Amino acid sequence: MKVNRLLVCTLMWGLWLATLSIQAQSPKINVLVFSKTAAFRHQSIDAGKKALAKMSDEKGFGVSFTEDATQFSESNLKKYNTVIFLNTTGDVLNDEQQSSFERYIQAGGGYVGIHAATDTEYEWPWYGKLAGAYFLDHPMPNNVQKGKFIVTMKNHWATKGMPDEFDRTDEFYSFKNISPKINVVLKIDEKSYTGGKNPDFHPMSWYQTYDGGRSFYTAMGHTDESFSEPLFLNHLWAGIQYTTGGDAPKPIDYAKARPEENRFNKAILAEKLDAPMELTVLGDGRVLFIQRKGEVQLYNIKTKELKTITKIPVSTKYVSKEGKESMGEDGLMGLNKDPNFAQNHWIYLYYS
Repeated sequence: MKVNRLLVCTLMWGLWLATLSIQAQSPKINVLVFSKTAAFRHQSIDAGKKALAKMSDEKGFGVSFTEDATQFSESNLKKYNTVIFLNTTGDVLNDEQQSSFERYIQAGGGYVGIHAATDTEYEWPWYGKLAGAYFLDHPMPNNVQKGKFIVTMKNHWATKGMPDEFDRTDEFYSFKNISPKINVVLKIDEKSYTGGKNPDFHPMSWYQTYDGGRSFYTAMGHTDESFSEPLFLNHLWAGIQYTTGGDAPKPIDYAKARPEENRFNKAILAEKLDAPMELTVLGDGRVLFIQRKGEVQLYNIKTKELKTITKIPVSTKYVSKEGKESMGEDGLMGLNKDPNFAQNHWIYLYYS
């Protein structure tokens, strides 16, 4: 009997230790590193992967590497706290994958962009806003130069341990479509090198909250040597921590994301319309809309009746000097209700 009790106690002790071991080994955060390229491919991608693998061992986070865009699905992305775009270029995701990534960010996911991540997905405006800017160009013919960086946010998590000013060698991107909502933590002095195109203010690293998630971008990371620089790696790790939620990362919550398109049912309220333009919901079960040729129509959701309540005399034809008529694109173009429509019953129409 004593032997049995001892055996049971030993087994329970072993299971408890095993549970503690599993808990200790389970990383708090998991990161997906995406490095697919559809345009120029940076040689430093391999150096970046090695540096991030080493960082994951040192910092204790999980990391996966892929260039397979099919991994951008809800079932896969929900495994990760943040996704790192490591020197991606060009059009790397299809429409379905883009939608999955948007919903991932809306669910609280994170995004880290390294260097050429801004040279990616130019035809996807949502991504440009997430990244914070798009690549404009880099200096030529000497694309790699030494330049002076300036810390714009001192005593900040993103610049901890950095001197106020420092020189480093890299390829310095200039940017276009810079979002006014980014928080810039590093800029570069364009007088310290040749070829810059953002003379008034040239950001190099920034962060922001965007569409439910967190975003961090750094323009550093063109050269192999970047991924062995303690200053850069500490800066990158700070960005990863920020996008994953810091010391208290939160689980991805798809209840906060925009529903997928296939979750909606489409009900056709009216057919055989002639160039419908805009509509406004009046708030009492009626929908008001216009057609380009001047018709103002009202649909009653309760009775399912559609009627034309008036027609605005508008011109939809062009007449040449020779007297020939041709159809134009003018007409009744815009419609909206007054913010106080319930009280004043005003609507506004725009025609050209």
